[in-house]
Amino acid sequence: MTSPSNRGAPVSTEPRINDRIRVPEVRLVGPNGEQVGIVRIEDALRLAQESDLDLVEVAAQARPPVCKLMDYGKFKYESAQKARESRRNQQLTVIKEQKLRPKIDPHDYLTKKGHVARFLSHGNKVKVTIMFRGREQSRPELGYRLLQRLAEDVAELGFVESNPKQDGRNMIMVLAPHKTTKTRPIRHDSGEHDIVEDDDASAESVEE
Repeated sequence: MTSPSNRGAPVSTEPRINDRIRVPEVRLVGPNGEQVGIVRIEDALRLAQESDLDLVEVAAQARPPVCKLMDYGKFKYESAQKARESRRNQQLTVIKEQKLRPKIDPHDYLTKKGHVARFLSHGNKVKVTIMFRGREQSRPELGYRLLQRLAEDVAELGFVESNPKQDGRNMIMVLAPHKTTKTRPIRHDSGEHDIVEDDDASAESVEE
């Protein structure tokens, strides 16, 4: 029966080791992965002590449980190192959105292109949206040509990941940075709002 002091305590994910393994017998695996076979728990603990190793339960649901002889402290340290390295290498993707009109003013175009170039240089993807209004909807080629022009103007920094496609009154294209572009740390002091995702990021967006 659980004591009052243990109620609400988090369930431990640590495997049972040494004297905490309380079963009559275990299926023992040696330090190099060799199968020793089913042995009494007393014999397994004795072998662990003689080898200056720990007896670690690696498959508690098996019948009998599977235990392995290992240096548990070293194992935990190496596992923590691998986990940190994995998190360090995880690629984060920030998707920005830049909106343009099909008949954009030349000066406005340069400004918007500058934003797109900056986003790509920071390692972010960019969702470029052309917004059509009124009769402009009958001239989708204007938006297509504008998106092609923008892609060519920033080709040194990124490439077209998703070709232009019509989406209601909008036309959308997604640009992605070249692989050589490193993702910089995400900052929030510029007033921009970021969407942070894993490598398989969906097309969520941020308006500049």
